[in-house]
Amino acid sequence: MHRITDYIRQSLQGIYPPEEIRALSMMICCDMLGISALDIYTGKDITLSACEQRELENIILRLRENEPIQYICGYADFCGMRFHVAPGVLIPRPETAELVDLICNENRSARKILDIGTGSGCIAISLSRRLPEAEVDAWDISDEALAIARKNNETLSGNVTFFKQDALADNLPAECHYDLIVSNPPYVMESEKRTMDPNVLEWEPGEALFVPDEDPLLFYRHIAALGKQLLEEGGKLYFEINQKLGAEMVRLLEAYQYYNIHIIKDFFGNDRIVTANR
Repeated sequence: MHRITDYIRQSLQGIYPPEEIRALSMMICCDMLGISALDIYTGKDITLSACEQRELENIILRLRENEPIQYICGYADFCGMRFHVAPGVLIPRPETAELVDLICNENRSARKILDIGTGSGCIAISLSRRLPEAEVDAWDISDEALAIARKNNETLSGNVTFFKQDALADNLPAECHYDLIVSNPPYVMESEKRTMDPNVLEWEPGEALFVPDEDPLLFYRHIAALGKQLLEEGGKLYFEINQKLGAEMVRLLEAYQYYNIHIIKDFFGNDRIVTANR
């Protein structure tokens, strides 16, 4: 067993930090090669078949090219479920799971929910599973993302209705009103690219990540305007935001006459969620 983990460590050394290599080793061995955690911890002598050895070498090659492990294995864990992911959608983050937890804790009686920019469907499907009385709709502009989201909805027994819809477009689907709108839209400024890891910058879809430096609140402004049309009186907006733009988000929502505006920090202590009432 040590021969396998040593091979992984030596192959990835200098590319990933040691703690990440340890996590990758466990994921590769347990989830992708089918080796038990007990065998790894006890150092059981295991010989890979020729097929397994080729699979391991392919995984290592892709990791050395900075491909995210979630795209290599085809899934990401989120809110206790396993979502299919591929390069056409963002990999769900723990901060986004905090957003789902907050919504569920504060909106047990919500009956109509809209997720704008659904990607893999992780927010919408998680809300559908945890708030089963709610009717959940989800929008995305990407056909590839919608195909992945629909697959996840079926696999995970969600009850989400998906629509191809551009959040920046003026045309709206058939008249509908919601108790709650949630969105984790693109919010990384172009100038922030230089600080990003290559496994994000080179692999995850840029259209789901980046906004122009000169208009970083582009999506929030449009969604805030949509909320005035689509939210019931007293309905709530929930946004995941760029940690640098909390104060600007408050001013934006005040300008659209939202009230009860709150900024909530994530577990790293960064401004990450904004909530407001229509």
